[in-house]
Amino acid sequence: MVSISGSKKLKRQMAPQFWGITRKDKRFVITVRPGPHNKHYSVPTAVFLRDTLKIVTSLREAKAAIYSGRVKIDGVVRKSLHHAIGLMDVVELENTTDIYRMVPSEGKILRPVKINDGEKTKKIARVTSKTTINKGRTQIGFHDGRSIISDEAVSVGDTCLIQVPEQKILQVIKLDAGCQGLVTRGINAGQIGKVEAVEDGTFILQKRVILALGDRKIEIPADIIMAVGKEEPIIQLK
Repeated sequence: MVSISGSKKLKRQMAPQFWGITRKDKRFVITVRPGPHNKHYSVPTAVFLRDTLKIVTSLREAKAAIYSGRVKIDGVVRKSLHHAIGLMDVVELENTTDIYRMVPSEGKILRPVKINDGEKTKKIARVTSKTTINKGRTQIGFHDGRSIISDEAVSVGDTCLIQVPEQKILQVIKLDAGCQGLVTRGINAGQIGKVEAVEDGTFILQKRVILALGDRKIEIPADIIMAVGKEEPIIQLK
């Protein structure tokens, strides 16, 4: 049996701050393995249970919960300690009524927020690629690693409301002037504002968005903006 690439551990001092781990403790901590999200913008399942939510007190307890299939991510049971939990993922825990969605908040890349039971099958995902495959059909790639073959008219940068785990596209939200945009990274992470304009990229500058946040306007790269609705977010984000 071949081994899976990537290290299983990380020096604790090098771990992202949004993990919520203590710094002066054991030298190493579990890290994420290659998967749906970038390792710099995700948290491993074991760390999420022990340090982010603090519903278990040790790695041993986290292993018991995960290996017994008590953790669902986007409606699918995940039994890996290293599975990457990232932006907009929905985490459901067995024997509890709490359901969490991972969203940016208060300048942090990721923070779990409790959501209603009716929202656990809904997720928004940003379109990152479009590919034409056999028989002229279109394969759409999303920020969380999933791909869907669909005839929906979408462009890279748009957002889709997806039903999970069935992977059915329910609605397309265009990244256009007038929509509501969520900042996913940076000092303004977690803030939602109205998109004033979308500026095309050039050879030097990448595609940019003019976003109105209260009484100020900012210009930021389009790849850290997620369209979340026309007048208001179509799913619960707070």
